Amino acid sequence: MKPHLHFTADHDDAVARTKAITAGGLAIFAVESAGGRLGACNRHGCPEVFVDTSRNGRRAYCSARCGNYEAVRRHRSAV
Repeated sequence: MKPHLHFTADHDDAVARTKAITAGGLAIFAVESAGGRLGACNRHGCPEVFVDTSRNGRRAYCSARCGNYEAVRRHRSAV
C-alpha cells in the first residue's frame, strides 16, 4: 500500500471536499513544478495571486486591468 494524503474527511460535503482538493493541488503544484513562478498582484488592495507565464518571469499584475489601473494612478499622481 502506497502512502497517501487525505485533504478532507470522506463525510464532508462536496464544497468542502472541492476546496480541500484544490488547495492540496495548488500546494503540490507550488512545490513540484513552478513554485518560483507564483506571484502576488502589485496593485494596492488586490488580493489575487497568479502563475507568471511571461518569458522573463517579471510579471507584476494579475491582469491587464490591474496593470492599467496602476499606470493611470501613477500618471494622475505625476500631473
